[in-house]
Amino acid sequence: MNNLKLFSEVSLNIDLQSKDETLLFSAFDVERNRFFFASSDNFIYTAQLSSFQNEGSWRRTSLPVEVDRIDLEHGDFITSFDYLMEKESLILGTSSGLLLLHNVDDKFTEVVGQIEGGVRCISPSPDGDLLCIITGFEQMLVMTHEWDLLYETSLRDLPDGVDVSEQKLSSGHRLASPISWRGDGKYFATLSEESDSTSLLKRLRVWERDSGLLHASSEPKLFMGSALEWMPSGAKIAAVYDRKAENECPSIVFYERNGLQRSLFGINEQIDATIEMLKWNCSSDLLAAVVRCDNYDCLKIWFFSNNHWYLKHEIRYSRQDGVSFIWDPVKPQQLICWTLGGQVTLYNFIWNSAVMENSTALVIDDSKILVTPLALSLMPPPMYLFNLKFPSAVRDMALYSRNSKNCLAAFLSNGCLCVAELPSTDTWEELEGKEFNVEVVVSDLPLGSFMHLVWLDSHILLAVSHYGFSHSNLSSISLSEDKFLGYRLQEIELFCSEDHIAGSVTCSGWHAKLSNPMSVEELVIGLAPNPAKKSSAFVQFFGGKISEHVPKLGISRGAFKHDSSFSSSCPWMSAVQVGNSEPLIFGLDENGRLHASGKILCNNCSSFSFYSNLDDGVITHLILTTKQDLLFIVDINDILLGELDTKYTNFIHVATKRGENDNINLINIWERGAKVVGVLHGDEAAAILQTSRGNLECIYPRKLVLASICHALVQRRFRDALIMLRRHRIDFNVIVDQCGWQLFLQSASEFVRQVNSLNYITEFVCAIKNENIMETLYKKFDCPAFPKEARDVQARCSSATEDTNKVSSVLRAIRKALEEQLAESPSRELCILTTLARSNPPELEEALERIKVIRELELLGSEDPRRVSYPSADEALKHLLWLSDSEAVYEAALGLYDLHLAAIVALNSQRDPKEFLPFLQELERLPIDLMRYNIDLKLQRFEKALKHIVSAGHAYYADCMNLMKQNPQLFPLGLQLITDPTKRSQVLEAWGDHLTDEKCFEDAASTYLCCCSLEKALKSYRACGNWSGVLTVAGLIKIGKEDITQLANELCEEFQALGKPGEAAKIALEYCGDVNNGITLLISAREWEEALRIALMHNRQDLVSEVKNASLECASSLIGEYEEGLEKVGKYLARYLAVRQRRLLLAAKIQAEEKSINDLDDDAVSESSSNFSGMSAYTTGSRNSRMTSVTSSAASKARDARRQRKRGKIRPGSADEEIALVEHLKGMSPTAGAKRELKSLLLALVMLGEVESARKLQRAGENFQLSQMAAVSLAEETFSNVIIDEQAHTLERYTQKMRGDVRNSEAFSWRCKVFPHP
Repeated sequence: MNNLKLFSEVSLNIDLQSKDETLLFSAFDVERNRFFFASSDNFIYTAQLSSFQNEGSWRRTSLPVEVDRIDLEHGDFITSFDYLMEKESLILGTSSGLLLLHNVDDKFTEVVGQIEGGVRCISPSPDGDLLCIITGFEQMLVMTHEWDLLYETSLRDLPDGVDVSEQKLSSGHRLASPISWRGDGKYFATLSEESDSTSLLKRLRVWERDSGLLHASSEPKLFMGSALEWMPSGAKIAAVYDRKAENECPSIVFYERNGLQRSLFGINEQIDATIEMLKWNCSSDLLAAVVRCDNYDCLKIWFFSNNHWYLKHEIRYSRQDGVSFIWDPVKPQQLICWTLGGQVTLYNFIWNSAVMENSTALVIDDSKILVTPLALSLMPPPMYLFNLKFPSAVRDMALYSRNSKNCLAAFLSNGCLCVAELPSTDTWEELEGKEFNVEVVVSDLPLGSFMHLVWLDSHILLAVSHYGFSHSNLSSISLSEDKFLGYRLQEIELFCSEDHIAGSVTCSGWHAKLSNPMSVEELVIGLAPNPAKKSSAFVQFFGGKISEHVPKLGISRGAFKHDSSFSSSCPWMSAVQVGNSEPLIFGLDENGRLHASGKILCNNCSSFSFYSNLDDGVITHLILTTKQDLLFIVDINDILLGELDTKYTNFIHVATKRGENDNINLINIWERGAKVVGVLHGDEAAAILQTSRGNLECIYPRKLVLASICHALVQRRFRDALIMLRRHRIDFNVIVDQCGWQLFLQSASEFVRQVNSLNYITEFVCAIKNENIMETLYKKFDCPAFPKEARDVQARCSSATEDTNKVSSVLRAIRKALEEQLAESPSRELCILTTLARSNPPELEEALERIKVIRELELLGSEDPRRVSYPSADEALKHLLWLSDSEAVYEAALGLYDLHLAAIVALNSQRDPKEFLPFLQELERLPIDLMRYNIDLKLQRFEKALKHIVSAGHAYYADCMNLMKQNPQLFPLGLQLITDPTKRSQVLEAWGDHLTDEKCFEDAASTYLCCCSLEKALKSYRACGNWSGVLTVAGLIKIGKEDITQLANELCEEFQALGKPGEAAKIALEYCGDVNNGITLLISAREWEEALRIALMHNRQDLVSEVKNASLECASSLIGEYEEGLEKVGKYLARYLAVRQRRLLLAAKIQAEEKSINDLDDDAVSESSSNFSGMSAYTTGSRNSRMTSVTSSAASKARDARRQRKRGKIRPGSADEEIALVEHLKGMSPTAGAKRELKSLLLALVMLGEVESARKLQRAGENFQLSQMAAVSLAEETFSNVIIDEQAHTLERYTQKMRGDVRNSEAFSWRCKVFPHP
């Protein structure tokens, strides 16, 4: 679905040596990019292709050439001509049979052979190894490039005794090559006449290269001339049928290698037209021919797609020009034409998308434009909705579509302009199958030959025209008038003398008036209308320079605030409006570089288009395909903010690890070579791709679809958003989560009103779940944000709403909106039941209450007018059971204490009556409170059960106590319900027993005290180790002093056994009066100051000496521990640094071997990264080894348990050794209890006069703690670095640094400041 557009045309003239001289043959040198012409006067003209491609080439009229004369005998002339790449010379054949080798560089001509009968044709093989020559006697010679003859054969089978008569070859007639090689050079084809001299029939023959044997031959046919061309890809051989006998125009026919005809098509010209030349381009997708008609010669270019041949371009010349052409051997869209008189024209074509901005496909096919609105139907050509018929072939066109007005301008091959006004696209379905004949625009002045054509407004065209070429349309003005020569940029004002009828096509009555013409000083590459200014356009000149054309002012220089020029010429150019900023100008050059306002966005782009989800047509997304067959969806804001590199990875596919989210910005195109040809804007959110086979594919990128949905939600178009969600199977929660469910609650009524479909609303209700889908499933999509006012409202709603249950809140709002917005109906009631059933948790009781109301209405009879507004109770109940668990509905019915409703639910849920009927009958016979008590017990509603059993009376007090004992959480409620003091005490004691069983002894003791159960309270205090509570309760019981002393001794022994010497010392001193034992216990508890105080208080020097000796012994022990710890810190740190250094070296080695990450597939990347993640610093394995580990969940749990047990161990060489070493260093830090004991010991030593011992102890503790903190700091810093500096990362440097940083910190608060710092 593309059109072939001519974007560059440069014509230069060769100054021939004489007036009557003409150009006959051409050849091309691919290596040096030059071409040659042979003339009728035996001159060789050499020209460089670069002469057409430099910036000033279009200003010149003369083509710089080198001229060589070939000296031949009088009457001899050149009959064939080609270039031999191996010899770097031209090979020429003459009428007298000479084979000449002419070196253009050395100006040397060498005779290499003599052919009897003259040379008719010379054709080298594609690889240059062989040379095929056809003589004037129709003999075929095949020789090597060393002039060794391989074989000779006749082109036709002659009867016995018939001799070949010599044919005279006359100068002035060009002999096209009747030889055509297949692209690989293995076969070649010829056209030859039948042996019967009176017959006009010819045969197409296919020959084998190596043996010269005839491979296949066609049936005798009326072939026209000697036009024969084998497609370079080798699929088809093209020739021409002469069909005058059938009263039809010539047809181009295609043969297979086996000589069988495959297909043909007519050229749609006059019957007496002839085809002089026929050539494929190098990519085998374009077929060009020179067609000679009565009044003109024309160059036609066809393209094949979907089993149809399209005439994509036609250029007309006068018959006297005798036009010929060659395709560029390397560039498939570059064509070189020349005339007999020496005018050489270089044409550059591009494929332009036939899909316009309004998603309408306008496909050029000869003199027709096939019109298909893709928004209505995705029909690939040659199918179409309707077509426009023009007087001659269409060369170029432009469409204007804005404000429901559609205008089409077409430039024809005969130099005329046609305009048609199309109706609004809403009425195009009525035009299906119709054809409209469009008339030529009437103009007083010649319009020239259009190169570029765009609409500025609905009645103004801007065109680049050229005048003075042989195929320009200066019919009424002499070419000698200089004011009409060259390139001109001109506005064309259009007006129609006929009134436009709505729903019809206006094809006639159009008039044109040229205005504001101006000469163009530079070669124009493209035009693009300015979407921001009316009647303004951007003009691109050669080299990519951009200027603005302003109506009535012409080209405006320096009109941009920023330079928007491209760095190279971009044949594909578009200007789009993006928000309130200046338009962005995009351009794609022939090398695949996509430019945007002075910057290069992508270096491997193959096609691009734009998408807008806004009503004003402002572009929101760029859609492009790359040469690697990737489709990228680019947010325009990312271009404006310069975030392309981070989000789009330079528009290449980067392999990712398994399990990571796919790139949302790209789609892998499933067919090679597919390109984006258009988009469907707005809510359609589709990209249209055309494959190389011609078929159309419409895809809906998730990014575009979500953007359009979010845009609809911003505009509060809930129905449109819901329809898009259903169509693309996207989670319905987007409607709620995009704006925040708190804000949606305010819009629920509008949502229901717009959707107005209970089926849609029911689907929506069933999809709601307690999850913010925009932060989980669609978190990676950048959806448009809501306006600031909406976000402020959401914030206020969030702070004001206490309910945090999204599902229940949303469904409650929907239920309320249904009741307010929609009239009562059975469907509405079922939808309301759905909202109740889908709530979280399900509100089944309310749903059953509504069903009870319906059932009561049914029992009242059918006369109630409300009856028709509800479904039947049976239907409603079945609907509820379908949505919910039948067991839950049955229990909810029981919870309503309606046994009849419960029986109906049970029957409708297919339960066995033997299971539920006896139970319901038994409940029906019980008193109301007992019935409800039993129902509550079954439903485990214990609070309600307790209330009902208490209400049943004192006779059921035992059941009440059993219920509370079985459900201890009911004890607080039982105390509120039971008022009798005796029973309350029993409840409290039972509660205390439960707390004792649960090991909650403190709470149990308090509870026992409330019910005056002191013995149990004393046991509870003793069980929890609260000795003060035990002795207090003992005093309340009023036991004797001796018993208390004995109890105190028992408690002292218990606490001493439990490892709590401090608590035991308090009991021994306060209740037992045992000072000796108390001091011993305080020393064991390392409460040095308290032990010294007690000894001095009792004036016991022996105890003071005991305290002194114990403190000195403890200080000596601690000094040894600190010195040992200091040594361990150094050892562990050294080990850590060695492990870390080796791991970094290993990681660097692996990274160096994996620099080309883009060349790896996903499996390889996942494997390498997973292998590295499990490597330890001592792993010696190959990265390329492939091992698959399959473990069960049980094995994984066992492995996790083993790791948990071994977490505190350091396993040398393991993958976790680094972390284990760091954690161990952190764990060596002194605890708060150790610091407190150390400070107490220091003070005690000072009090006892052992100052030097205290100083040594403090210094040892300081050194150890500083070293430990420095080691941890060093390890943490190196853990996050990739480089370890052996000079900087040392324990000594970090210790010195730490000494200054933490001198007065809280970590060293245990120190005595009287001792100087080390």
